[in-house]
Amino acid sequence: MKKVLVPTDFSAHSKSGMRFAIHWANRQQVELVFIHVLHILRPTRWSDAYFAAYAEKEENACLVKFKKFIDSIYRNMKVRPGKYSLVIKQGISADISILDYCRTNPDIDFICISTRGAGKFKRIFGTNTGNLISKSKVPVLAVPKNYRSTGIKSIMYATDFKNYSQEIKKVVDFALPFKATVDVLHFTWPDEPISNKKVIEASFKAQYKYDINLHFRENDAVHTLIENLQTQVRIRKPSVVIMFTKQERTFFQKLFLSSKTEEFSFQLKVPLLVFNKY
Repeated sequence: MKKVLVPTDFSAHSKSGMRFAIHWANRQQVELVFIHVLHILRPTRWSDAYFAAYAEKEENACLVKFKKFIDSIYRNMKVRPGKYSLVIKQGISADISILDYCRTNPDIDFICISTRGAGKFKRIFGTNTGNLISKSKVPVLAVPKNYRSTGIKSIMYATDFKNYSQEIKKVVDFALPFKATVDVLHFTWPDEPISNKKVIEASFKAQYKYDINLHFRENDAVHTLIENLQTQVRIRKPSVVIMFTKQERTFFQKLFLSSKTEEFSFQLKVPLLVFNKY
């Protein structure tokens, strides 16, 4: 059974990621771990014992609020709760606390988090979603704040064709339980040798025994690669976009120049699933 970590700060914006995760768990065997990072201020005059007692009281009160919040989402979605747990983790920074939780709980398979966009100041210094995408070893699924799930029917996998044989297996593994089609998208560069599309497509389908369709598109120099990718998203209307990135930046270096992965995740109108390349 897959285990998905779902962060929330109890805000309305965080509900899109939670709803996506609940729909996901409703379609297949997925255990949800809802996590809330609780920041408790400690006055310097407090003793360790006094602060520990105060922190426990705050956590207990937060847990009651947490349970009511989760129950209301399931109730509004008219979905019967499956297997889930609630985690409250004390910390100052949500992204650091979530990364730390994943390190100490290696059975987490995915992080599913809402993305609400960010102003220029936050884009310079990072956001929770952006930092998770750029640092997490666990795949991160970023769900736009206004996204309403309509089911997962198609996957668009954007690739530079480096290590694609390993990557596409993960794409198919994600798509298979939903019986979603997979569109493989590759933007070509000037003077790039292009293999026979039909041969590659037939090879994909034979090897993975799955409905995989290959699309080559020239990288329109008039627009940025981000804009070209967004155009393909508007045309193909995928349920989820999947990408792979090395945190040392290979394909993403080309795609986002100075590490603008988080900016792209804010601009998308559909969920973006990012796997880390090892």
